[in-house]
Amino acid sequence: MLISGSGSARQLHTVWKAAQNVLDHCSGIATKTRNMVDAVQRVNKNMMVLTTRKNFPGAKKLSIYAILSGGAMPHRLGLSETVLIFEQHVSMIGGYAELKKMLPAMKKQCPEKKILIETNEPELAEEFLSLGADGIQFDKMNAKDINHTATSIRRLYPQSILLAAGGIHPGNATEYANTGVDGLVTTSLYTASPLDIGVKISIKDC
Repeated sequence: MLISGSGSARQLHTVWKAAQNVLDHCSGIATKTRNMVDAVQRVNKNMMVLTTRKNFPGAKKLSIYAILSGGAMPHRLGLSETVLIFEQHVSMIGGYAELKKMLPAMKKQCPEKKILIETNEPELAEEFLSLGADGIQFDKMNAKDINHTATSIRRLYPQSILLAAGGIHPGNATEYANTGVDGLVTTSLYTASPLDIGVKISIKDC
């Protein structure tokens, strides 16, 4: 038995279907998460599976609790946790040349925050690390290219944070587990199929 409760007929019919739906969906997410975590850590026991903030609107707390129960961790719970710079941000400030100029000042302005830059260009990754970035999020790169780049970066910047993101899911997670990054960032776990948890209602004599 997973969960039990008691009450009047009205109370039970008010809550049971909603509770069943929540358990079905959250258990599906937790199960899919556990399977992916196990598959990744069979290849690399030190690698983390991290989930994005792209959970279904209105269900953040439930979604996060489900992935935590499955053994993964949230990539970022909010924008304030780390400074993660995407290509879209770069285009608004005038390109990567401008970002290179701004990076030292950014480090001074938020000294307690980690600054990560998302890119799929190995040369840019190494250059930004040389300028003080704390880490790189490789976006939509194949596992072979990430492995080659990560190996090079580890020799030069052993303390850097390296993440792989973009199109990572249970079907290819073990391939990316061999890349040498610290974590795999995925949204796919939030789209897990719900489990089919049965409900039984019995009448007790008064």
